[in-house]
Amino acid sequence: MERVSPLTESIAGEDWAGEMGERWLANLDRFESMIAPVGDAVLARADFKPGERVIDIGCGGGATSRAIASRVAPNGFVLGLDISPVLIAEAERRANAAGLANVMFCVADAATADGHGAHYDRLFSRFGSMFFADPPAAFRNLGDMVRPGGRIDLAVWAPAKTNPWVAGLMGILRQHVEVPAPPPNAPGPFSLDDPDRVRALLSGGGFGEIDFFLWQGQQLIGGAGSTPASAVKFVLDAMSFGKLLAEHPASVRENVEKELRELFASHQTSDGVAMGAAAWFVSGRRLD
Repeated sequence: MERVSPLTESIAGEDWAGEMGERWLANLDRFESMIAPVGDAVLARADFKPGERVIDIGCGGGATSRAIASRVAPNGFVLGLDISPVLIAEAERRANAAGLANVMFCVADAATADGHGAHYDRLFSRFGSMFFADPPAAFRNLGDMVRPGGRIDLAVWAPAKTNPWVAGLMGILRQHVEVPAPPPNAPGPFSLDDPDRVRALLSGGGFGEIDFFLWQGQQLIGGAGSTPASAVKFVLDAMSFGKLLAEHPASVRENVEKELRELFASHQTSDGVAMGAAAWFVSGRRLD
């Protein structure tokens, strides 16, 4: 069935609306396979119930939206939001292929999406909230779409130094090129790694009873079945990591590739290249 969103479309943030969205789409199944352990764990923690109405923020290709839709069926409903038109189109396609009638998708910016007075029971995001261009505005706007007592569940990366997979990659990169520090609180994978900042943002959005749980586990770099060679290709071609090498001589990239292959070979398992990861699971309740 064709899905028409109740939210006003609004695109902002050229990166995810453009290049990064295209890159994620081109490697969608590998990305999904890689972060599946985190996604499965945060979905279990959220514990969705039949009949709940849920907004999935930064839904990407819609994997979490489809999973939630199955959990809230038959009378519940899921709205997936993402700033990338190509990812929303793919999310639509996959939901249609799965025959799911209780999920819709919209290209929207969380800071400006219009709920038209609709009040949802739940907000959810697996690694989608760290890229808000204006986090205070986004959480205020999203909070306005949730009924009093409604719950928010987020998965955000814990600090890079507590993520062995990130620390390993960046340690190699820094041996060969200068890696500029991002501006404080700039949108990015680790923009919400500080619980104090997250607590302040959620409080500003009208949420209380805020709780943090540190998830730690293994994830497969480049997805299930990855090898050292395929993991290196994934990291350099699919992730923004590779862009840091773009302006350097080919010899620099070759040295980085060699050291990455050695790193990944030391973590090769029968399932793929497995490295440690850490994420904050954050929950809260919308206050009256």
